[in-house]
Amino acid sequence: MPSTPSAPGPAATSAHADHSAQITHAAPRRVLPIIVIAQLLGTSPWFAVNAVMPDLLAAHAQSGWPQAAVATLSSSLQLGFIAGTLVFALAGIADRYPARRIFLACTLAAAIATLAAAAMASSYAALVGLRALTGFCLAGIYPVGMKIAAQWFPRGLGAALGWLIGALVVGSASAHALRAIAAGGPAVPWQAVFVVVAALCAVAGLLIVVFVPEPAAGAASARPPVLRLAALASIWRDRRVRASVFGYFGHMWELYTFWVLVPAILATQLAHSVAVSWWSFGVLAAGAIGCIAGGLLARRAGSAHVAAVQLAMSGACCLAAPWLVGAAPALFFAWLLLWGITVAGDSPQFSALTAANAPREAVGSVLTLTNSIGFAISALSIEVFVRAAERMPLADVLPWLALGPALGLIGLRPLLARRG
Repeated sequence: MPSTPSAPGPAATSAHADHSAQITHAAPRRVLPIIVIAQLLGTSPWFAVNAVMPDLLAAHAQSGWPQAAVATLSSSLQLGFIAGTLVFALAGIADRYPARRIFLACTLAAAIATLAAAAMASSYAALVGLRALTGFCLAGIYPVGMKIAAQWFPRGLGAALGWLIGALVVGSASAHALRAIAAGGPAVPWQAVFVVVAALCAVAGLLIVVFVPEPAAGAASARPPVLRLAALASIWRDRRVRASVFGYFGHMWELYTFWVLVPAILATQLAHSVAVSWWSFGVLAAGAIGCIAGGLLARRAGSAHVAAVQLAMSGACCLAAPWLVGAAPALFFAWLLLWGITVAGDSPQFSALTAANAPREAVGSVLTLTNSIGFAISALSIEVFVRAAERMPLADVLPWLALGPALGLIGLRPLLARRG
């Protein structure tokens, strides 16, 4: 889920330098809010297909679409993001060219890919490819947005991290709200969701270019960092790096799969598709509360302890599924909201921990490689659980998501022995 910043460079090194430092006052006051809003709008295409999946299946029922289409379409975006992350890192694109222009180019490309997906949705293969392309473009939006923030706040990215990842969470959820608005009013085709999402994504790029100036000359890195594949060794050899990275892997096993399955979980108690869409938005967006609150608590309790508590709580929500899927509405919705808050709330802390524990000369490489592996895990988890949910009751499937948090907590133990 939110994920760790994946582009190597200042975003990584600044997080390493000062998780608890205050945001510098050198930047104009508007810069951080604009970056947060741009992150929110720029990531809105992430779940566009998931939001309108019932409409897509109904429209193409005669075209032989597989019932597990949501799994393939979701995981294709994840794989596209992985490819984009690695290409951006290997080529050093965000370090060779102005980050603001890269952000604008990727938001416009993601908007075009989203519009093309709406126009070509009758072809399942084309839609899969366009979702992968959208994921590729998102690799130049979220991580590059983090880099822009790091350039402006070289001593305070840690303080801004909860807000930035919270914006990603709300942005990812926004397509569900747009679908609810479209379905709840006068007859509006599902394609309208794609059009609005594409427009919001384009606006994100314009906001960055128009309202966020280039940072001071010394803010950028002196030389483009190189992705060191050998840095992967520190994930296994360094005890503290291994702890934060494996905690993150467990988190990624659960996060995106839960987000993909939220509409199906809600459909067990809600008959109206508009209500499902509104509640899907609410459950996903609730993760922003966990991100922001977790960032504040981490200053006192430490990132490792905050991440562990949230990971344990989301894991407990997985295990409680057999009793709560069919529970009374008040208990059911409280359970889902708690799950939504905690499943994403540990994301900023894993980012900070990995950046702080990685070797200083290879922070960016470790973040990039960890991020890529984490998204590969999420793609596998989505495929496994969505297909399992076709054959088994959700109450029997959801507890197995707790495997990720359980293994993540085991991995985190070395960092829990002291404040992390």
